[in-house]
Amino acid sequence: MKHSCLRYEWVLLIFFHGILLMSMSSCLKSKSVPALANETDRLALLDFKNQITQDPLQIMNSWNNSVHFCNWIGVTCSPSSKRVTVLDLDAKRLLGTIPPSIGNLTYLTGINLESNSFNGEIPQEVGRLQFLHHLNLSDNSFGGKLPANLSYCTQLRVLDVSYNDLVGQIPDHLSSLSKLVILSLGVNNLTGTIPAWIGNFSSLYVLGLYWNYFQGSIPGGLGRLSRLGFFRLSVNNLSGTIPHQIYNISSIYFFSVAVNQLHGSLPTDVGFTLPNLYSFLGGGNYFTGPIPESFSNAAQLLVLDLPENGLTGTVPQNLANLQDFYWLNLGDNSLGKGKDGDLSFLNFLANSSSLGVLNLDGNNFGGALPSSIANLSTQLQQFTAGENKIHGNIPTGIGNLVNLYVLVLQDNYLGGTLPHDLGKLQNLNELYLNNNTFFGPIPSTLGNLTALTKLYMDGNRFEGRIPASLGNCRNLLLLNLSHNNLSGTIPKQVMGLSTLSIFLDLSYNFLIGALPFEVGKLKQLSKLDLSKNRLSGKIPTTLETCTSLEHLYLDGNSFEGEIPQSLKNLKGLEDIDLSHNKLFGHIPEFLSKLLALKYLDISYNDFEGEVPSEGVFANASAISIFGNEKLCGGVQELHLSSCSSKHPKLYGKLLALRIIIPLTCIIIFVLLLLYFFPTCSILKNQGREP
Repeated sequence: MKHSCLRYEWVLLIFFHGILLMSMSSCLKSKSVPALANETDRLALLDFKNQITQDPLQIMNSWNNSVHFCNWIGVTCSPSSKRVTVLDLDAKRLLGTIPPSIGNLTYLTGINLESNSFNGEIPQEVGRLQFLHHLNLSDNSFGGKLPANLSYCTQLRVLDVSYNDLVGQIPDHLSSLSKLVILSLGVNNLTGTIPAWIGNFSSLYVLGLYWNYFQGSIPGGLGRLSRLGFFRLSVNNLSGTIPHQIYNISSIYFFSVAVNQLHGSLPTDVGFTLPNLYSFLGGGNYFTGPIPESFSNAAQLLVLDLPENGLTGTVPQNLANLQDFYWLNLGDNSLGKGKDGDLSFLNFLANSSSLGVLNLDGNNFGGALPSSIANLSTQLQQFTAGENKIHGNIPTGIGNLVNLYVLVLQDNYLGGTLPHDLGKLQNLNELYLNNNTFFGPIPSTLGNLTALTKLYMDGNRFEGRIPASLGNCRNLLLLNLSHNNLSGTIPKQVMGLSTLSIFLDLSYNFLIGALPFEVGKLKQLSKLDLSKNRLSGKIPTTLETCTSLEHLYLDGNSFEGEIPQSLKNLKGLEDIDLSHNKLFGHIPEFLSKLLALKYLDISYNDFEGEVPSEGVFANASAISIFGNEKLCGGVQELHLSSCSSKHPKLYGKLLALRIIIPLTCIIIFVLLLLYFFPTCSILKNQGREP
């Protein structure tokens, strides 16, 4: 929505810019100015050029003495007087500051430096430009305060300094700018209250004060802005209620007060008093009461966005009468009664052929999903109804929503088996089915969702094998199948999904067999959780190529053997849990060299020998080694016996073995010699007898 609003502003700015420039150029044709004044303009422009420190497009190369300054890029002059009337360097990637000499360009009617990297303060000398109609410094890095001297620019129609780093309050001196048509101060760090005198700007059509730190109430005097079309006060610290006078400005088409601290209820007749509405955004406040049915009277309404409030009641069915209705966001309210029929309005929304976004998350909707959702607009891209009290199955026919991009149904009471035609949603990017009561196998048709980046199916009762077809989802960044009843081995096709980067979580299932060597293909993966399964065999050495791993959880399985030395390459590991397995051998020294390691759990295995004292091992609270009876040493807080006294009997036995075994061999050898030597002598003697 932010970008669409900015498009509205941009169209208006271009429109007014053209009109104002034409009017000013005609006014200046009759003026006669001496040549000395022209030299003043040239020097002022050269000073402006000298303040440019970066010019990757080499715009300033044209600003030279070989051509008249009226022919320099971005400069427009009056044909008759040759005085500079417009300085337009929009989106030229310039870096620099505006010099005070800008005030010498006294015939300027328009300045447009939008979308560059200008910084520093806006010079007070801009106030000398008494013919200025259009000032657009938006999307730069200007700091400091709004110059109070702008009050002398009484002909200003457009003042746009949005998307900068301006601070302080709106100067009261600017109350003199009574001819303003566009006032856009959004996305700065402005503070204080909204001045009531803005209500005197009878020609104002665009008021954009969004994304600042304004506080206090919205002045009722703004209700006098009878020509206002664009009203955006979103993302501030405004409190109180919205003055009823503002709801009576029938020309408003864009209304946004989202993300403030406003309260009260929405007027029941809002759709009659604001009949030209295209967008109404009031999310992130404390509004209560029902959604007015009169919104359906605003026949051109495209967007109704009211999330994160305290709205109650039902969703008006007559919203379906809006022919071009595109966006309905009612998430995180208290709508619905937790009963059957709460979602009956969906039967009517099936008539809204343009509906693209439907967000019902975080409410109190009960009952089943009506089968009519299969008849919602094929233009629907987002359908979210998570965190409600919805039960029953996902209706068959959901595959008809072929353009669905996001489907969110998590944290409900949905159950049954998944319909196979979910696999028809080939544009689906995110699928959230977690924390419901689904059972049965995971449909292999999910492998058709090749555009998927996020798949959440955890916290259900899915059973059977993980479909190898999920390996076809080669855009997956995240896969969570944890806390189910899945069995069988992990398909190598899934374990080898090299796109996985956020996490792969298969924990709390009944998976068996070895961890596939294909795990080494997860080179971008940050978190791997295979805990609480029945996996066995050795930890694959191929894990060494998963160099992005930060969290590794293999606990609660039957892995055996030693910790592979190859894991020393995983320099970014922060958490390792190998507890409750059948691992043995010495604790590898490299674990104490992993500088990022913050937590290590190797408890309940069969490790032996000395516990290191460096790295993560230096903090007893950062490691867990319980259930390894043959360990010794380590830091004092572990309360382990020193390795020299821990195993005296074992040491004695080893020493005895080192002595007894060689001695025994010698004795046996001697006995054999004694046995064979007499025998050989007798045989020899017998051989000598005649």
